[in-house]
Amino acid sequence: MTAMLAARAQKGSDALHLHKIAIPEPGPQDVLIQVASAGLAPGMMSLLAMGAFKHLPTTLGHEAAGTVAAVGSEVDGIETGTRVRVHPNLNCRTCGYCRSDRDMMCPQQAMIGHAAFGDVPMPLYDRYHDGGLAEYIRVPHWLVDPLPDTVSFDVGAKVHDLANAVRALKCADLPLGATLVVTAATGTMGTATIKLARHYGVARLILVGRSAERLAAVRPLAGDVSTDIVALEELPANWAKDGGLTRALRTLAPQGADAVLDYVPDGPASAQALAALATGGTLVHMGGSRSPLMLPLAAVMVNCWRFVGTRACTRTDAREVLTLLAQNALDVEELITHRYPLARADEAVAALQSRTEPIWMAVVNP
Repeated sequence: MTAMLAARAQKGSDALHLHKIAIPEPGPQDVLIQVASAGLAPGMMSLLAMGAFKHLPTTLGHEAAGTVAAVGSEVDGIETGTRVRVHPNLNCRTCGYCRSDRDMMCPQQAMIGHAAFGDVPMPLYDRYHDGGLAEYIRVPHWLVDPLPDTVSFDVGAKVHDLANAVRALKCADLPLGATLVVTAATGTMGTATIKLARHYGVARLILVGRSAERLAAVRPLAGDVSTDIVALEELPANWAKDGGLTRALRTLAPQGADAVLDYVPDGPASAQALAALATGGTLVHMGGSRSPLMLPLAAVMVNCWRFVGTRACTRTDAREVLTLLAQNALDVEELITHRYPLARADEAVAALQSRTEPIWMAVVNP
């Protein structure tokens, strides 16, 4: 077999296209993986429309897990038939960021099957921009992590999102027994955070989302962590203008929350959640919101609040997730709510973008 099916982006189109293309040939330092599962993220289509994909046409998909099909002549320690997941972050591996567990800040940082963020030369992205929404993917050998036998390929494909949640939890610098607010709690990042919260010192969760019904569905994911919910649809109609979300959060936590993990993509919820922090609390934003924070800087100063932005996980974060999974300390199989064949990848992306039905995590199985 020399050809494979792939979900591609092409110049002049913001849609996903299915094509038969050649199976990539592994170079001396490459690994060729037969993809068993590829993760889906709705943001990739927005980035495509914004022009963040530097090479078109390209195969989409930054999350993948499968079986090693072939290895390059200079690759040691990786055998064909090994179950693996792909770490999608491409970076130089030598700069100060890369050598201090901040590799997602590398000037060359880009993602396989996804976007590139800098304007410097990116030789790795030039070669490895094709992603995992295909029957095979070629990656550099150092971005392959062995997948424990007890971990499914579907969960392996979503380790990246779980690791993103780990990074956000670490950035919050939580005290033991913390009260944590999670916005957009019914989406991929929200549900990942709920599952991981107890491993990072959280004793109480306050989950914020649009729908009371969807929040009630994710509430059991918290296990024995005390959990409250705030549904935006149940707030007064003018909550967005008069601070209704802040009041609701302050009612539940009068002394304020120790941190907010904010995954909201737009709107006033971020600023209102920030105003519900305890003195010295931290808001971590990973929602890509373009809405301004309408809050006096004096309030940030007086309350000693911290605002932290983070755009991705590090390799260390991903390996922490793999360790939790291997030790059976973390079970996230229930987070995979939707599975699609590769031939229906366009339908899957449309479902993620519309959110007309609850989707926690979605994968494609080629």
